[in-house]
Amino acid sequence: MRLSPFGLLDRWLCPAPDPARAGWLRDWTFAHRGLHGDGVIENSTQAFARAIARGMGIECDVQRSADGQVAVFHDFSLDRLTAEQGPVARRTLAELQAIEISGNGGPIPSLRQLLDQIGGQVPLLIEVKTRKDTRVAAFCLAIRRVIEGYPGPLAVMSFDPRVSRWFARHSPHVLRGLVVTEEDDKALPGMIRRRLALWHGKPQFLAYDIRDLPSRFARSQQRRGLPLLTWTVRSPELAERAAAHADAPIAEGAGVV
Repeated sequence: MRLSPFGLLDRWLCPAPDPARAGWLRDWTFAHRGLHGDGVIENSTQAFARAIARGMGIECDVQRSADGQVAVFHDFSLDRLTAEQGPVARRTLAELQAIEISGNGGPIPSLRQLLDQIGGQVPLLIEVKTRKDTRVAAFCLAIRRVIEGYPGPLAVMSFDPRVSRWFARHSPHVLRGLVVTEEDDKALPGMIRRRLALWHGKPQFLAYDIRDLPSRFARSQQRRGLPLLTWTVRSPELAERAAAHADAPIAEGAGVV
């Protein structure tokens, strides 16, 4: 098969991973922020316990605390999911762990606590939440310190290509992914941005917005060996789309098959 110039650049600047290392990503359904719903809150120890009991992989979100530690929490602000207010990044890990998640969700867990809870029973996807002013190197280093020596399968991923690039340079044994959404950015400038993010980040898999599938860009990366995950699968119809166009779903609610 004759490759286009973009295809040649993809192969050179973002090589496909060793299938023996990345193949497990295709074998699981991942519970989005744990298996939450029916009174069980996202990214809580209860949601993670339900996913483990169901034999599902787990996807979680992590934030950097004020003292440079790693907490499991999705939002940049505490407002939506707790009785507290303000940025997560202004609280130390100890302060965050003293905050209860609304709806009897228990205290905000640390990444280390989550790894202890999983104990290698199911795989883990760690989505690294960043902003433009995030000290990415310090955050990634904090994550690496926690996951070093963990015996189970895990991978890190982020919308921010700086994260996957850091792991490519400083911790290449850790599987790294790029989270992608095309949204309303499907024209030429968006296509260029996605390619540049791919070349800069050097991910070994993609986690793609289900609303954008099928996608020529996603399919081209999948064909050359990057596992293609898709989020967030919330219905049987979206589960069918994920099965047709991706390797594995990141699912919640009615999308869990």
